[in-house]
Amino acid sequence: MAKTTKQIQEEITNKIVESLMAGSIPWRKPWNTSPNCGAPSNIVSGRTYRGINPLLLELHRREHDFSCKWYATFKQWQDLGAKVLRRPEHTKPGEWGCSIIFFAPVKRKKEDPVSGEEIEIEFGMLKQYSVFNAEQVELPDHLCHLIDIEPETKNDEFIDFAPAEIAIEATGADIRFGGNKCYYSLNTDHIQMVQKHRFKNEKEYYSTILHELSHWSEKRCEWTGSYAEGELRAEIAAAFMCSELQIPQSEDLSNTQAYLASWLKSLENDPRFIFKASTAASKAADYILSFSRKEEPISV
Repeated sequence: MAKTTKQIQEEITNKIVESLMAGSIPWRKPWNTSPNCGAPSNIVSGRTYRGINPLLLELHRREHDFSCKWYATFKQWQDLGAKVLRRPEHTKPGEWGCSIIFFAPVKRKKEDPVSGEEIEIEFGMLKQYSVFNAEQVELPDHLCHLIDIEPETKNDEFIDFAPAEIAIEATGADIRFGGNKCYYSLNTDHIQMVQKHRFKNEKEYYSTILHELSHWSEKRCEWTGSYAEGELRAEIAAAFMCSELQIPQSEDLSNTQAYLASWLKSLENDPRFIFKASTAASKAADYILSFSRKEEPISV
């Protein structure tokens, strides 16, 4: 006798609870990334920016939709044989580059009040620089690889899984492909996904897109909760849907368990949140799959 959807969901929830504390990872990112993506870094020194600068640069990247991590000053790009592009008309003056701060050591001589001798003192002086992303620059041929955000390795054997493809398309959600991040944007009501071939296997791709569809369903299901609760809800809903759609390897919950363990820590490791999230996840999965589910025949 075939298991009901409820039975499948209960089994998954129990399996997650039993092994939740087996391990923990800070985030779930099962796709390959390029060496040109990551923490904002200076192209000349190769070092990542420090202090408040990474935050300023990340905001700059988001504002202009850049994926590349490499930055440099106007002169640094010029010395490399590159040319910073003109500011677009839609960008306000002063907002094309990103202003970062730097404490430069400054030396000065002064008279020692005790000995009367001239001594050298050093102090930090705050300086501000404008830096530009590699995607804002006309690069010479030998530097064009800097804006290649494709990973060095990719899954060339990715095979579309028809039941999942049908279910995802049936929702009518606005899903866009490209870049280096996967997320749901509430402001634009769209899901952003990296290209399929960058995922290690098909199961991880479908788990990720179903996770983001669960976030997409939040306002449609009138669900409210904290960020951590939302992540629990989305990840469990994705596991439910992978199982119901019979996506290959969907019984492997190792990544899901580790991911949930990290989020449970922000909820004080209270197992009750799993059951609460499980109930909400069930509603999310039912909503998302309702667009493609075939109606059960009525028994007489």
